[in-house]
This record gives sequence, structure tokens and C-alpha cells, in this order.
Amino acid sequence: MNDTVLSQLAALKGASALVLKAKWRELFESEPPQYNRRFLESRLAYRIQELAYGGLGRETLDRLRAMAKQYDAKSAAERKARPVHRPIAGTQLIRDWQGVSHCVTVRIDDFEYLGRPYKSLSSVAQEITGTKWNGWVFFGLKSNQGKS
Repeated sequence: MNDTVLSQLAALKGASALVLKAKWRELFESEPPQYNRRFLESRLAYRIQELAYGGLGRETLDRLRAMAKQYDAKSAAERKARPVHRPIAGTQLIRDWQGVSHCVTVRIDDFEYLGRPYKSLSSVAQEITGTKWNGWVFFGLKSNQGKS
């Protein structure tokens, strides 16, 4: 980090609430929220660094949008329910088998392996090994004792 960014970040700790709110107005061009001092400090620190070094990358933003879309597609009851232990869509599962690395992409309703859709990880594991496997165990998402 360069000196100006470091000095701005250090100045946040000793600044009064009025100074923090003024800085918020300057950096965000909006009124500061009615949150506590720690929130204002941490959000201002992030914004200072974001302006100096750039924000999140395009891939990260795309991933966050996809996660938000997946979340918004659920009803309020589904969002409050205990989450299924299925990896988030877009996650890549990698498993080495007999010296070959195999990559499976988790999609919203299925799994993709070698460009083909599969309904279950077990069917992917069987395709890779030629024998029946529990897909969750094969890809290391669950131990063979049944513990996640």
C-alpha cells in the first residue's frame, strides 16, 4: 500500500464520528447509514482501498451475481430452511483418479463432466471409475462414515 492510502486508513481510527460521516459523504456521495462506528470505519477503509487499487474482479462479481440469483430464486421459507449440503452452482470439484485429474462443475440442477450433464455425483463417479461409488464420498464431500 502506498503512504497516502496508509495514512488515510490510520486517520480513520482517531477520527470523530462527524469526520467519519463527512468522509462517507465524500467517498460514497450519499448520507451515511445509522450504524455504529466500527461499521463506518471498516466500510470506509474498504472504499479507500477500492478507489486506490480497484474493486472486485469481473469473475468475482459474476460469481456473486450468480449466487444472488440462486438465492433470490428461492422462497422465503426455502431461504430459512436448513441448507442442503450441495455445493453452490459454479463450484468445481476436482478428483485425481489413477493419475488423471477429473473436474466436475456443479450446476443449479445437475453436474457437468466432460461437457455432459449428469443428475448425480454418483453417476459421474461411476463414469470415471467404471464401478458404483457414492459420489459425495468419491469427491471428498462426505466421509465414508457418513459424516460431512
